[in-house]
Amino acid sequence: MARTRLYRNGVLAAEGFPVAEVSDHLEDPSAVVWVDLHTPTEDELRAISEELGLHELAVEDALQRKQRPKLDVYDSHKFLNVYAARFDVESGRLEVADAAAFITAHALVTVRSSDAFDIDEVVRRWDESPRLAEHGVAFLIHGLLDYVVDSHFDTVEAMDEQIEVLEEAVFDERPVGPDEQRRTFELRKSLVTLRRIVMPMREVVSTLLRRNGEIGDGALAPYFQDVYDQVLRASEWTESLRELLGNVREAQLTMQGNRMNLIMKRVTSWAAIIAVPTMITGFYGQNIPVPGFGETWGFVTSTAAIVFVSVVLYRVFRARDWL
Repeated sequence: MARTRLYRNGVLAAEGFPVAEVSDHLEDPSAVVWVDLHTPTEDELRAISEELGLHELAVEDALQRKQRPKLDVYDSHKFLNVYAARFDVESGRLEVADAAAFITAHALVTVRSSDAFDIDEVVRRWDESPRLAEHGVAFLIHGLLDYVVDSHFDTVEAMDEQIEVLEEAVFDERPVGPDEQRRTFELRKSLVTLRRIVMPMREVVSTLLRRNGEIGDGALAPYFQDVYDQVLRASEWTESLRELLGNVREAQLTMQGNRMNLIMKRVTSWAAIIAVPTMITGFYGQNIPVPGFGETWGFVTSTAAIVFVSVVLYRVFRARDWL
């Protein structure tokens, strides 16, 4: 299934036409064509490749999954691979959706492997800025990258909020439970994945800024610079969150160890207090005559000794913060 659009002289002229007509439209130097392919077969991608003269290595990369974000430059076109991200607050997991793009002088072909990459949002951004359409393919590239980078920024912002919740829970009296530990682990995995798709975007956008020809006549340079600033903020934020989450995990382990030491200290202190009455009653429980055996004063003496020694131990342990 393919979606198509035709811009002529910066104005949307047609959409929904067959892919076979792309080459006909491109004969007009004032025309700019966008084609979106959703989970295309190899034959379908080869067909559009013949229409636009795409390099076989770029086509091969588009068919493969799990490519790193990159911008490859060929003689007749460029190949772009990017990932949109979405953070699931409930599970703490990161969902990523890849998209490849072939960029020529008058055409942009996007290739998606799933609906998770919201191409409708990209189209909405194009429709919200019709005055920029006169800049041709650069206008389409900007809308695509703007959506991708905004998804990264929204994701890292949502992760930051979740890490703040974990930070506040570190010093709770309630010990860290399995749910918090699992959430910390999932967040750590998600941050590692997010870093892999965010960090290379700096080079992608930076390359477009350095190559003036990629941003048309230069009028879109401030817009690409804004995208680049967002990329830098997202990448720096991701790095700081990775370090912060590591500190949170270390703090959780430290607090858990401190709680365990406190519990052991209290248990040991109470065991020492209980051991004294056990020792005294054990002494008086011998089957041989002892001082006060069978006498009232012997019972009073042993009871007083139990109470006195227990109180002394309690006060000593309390003074040393063992209880």
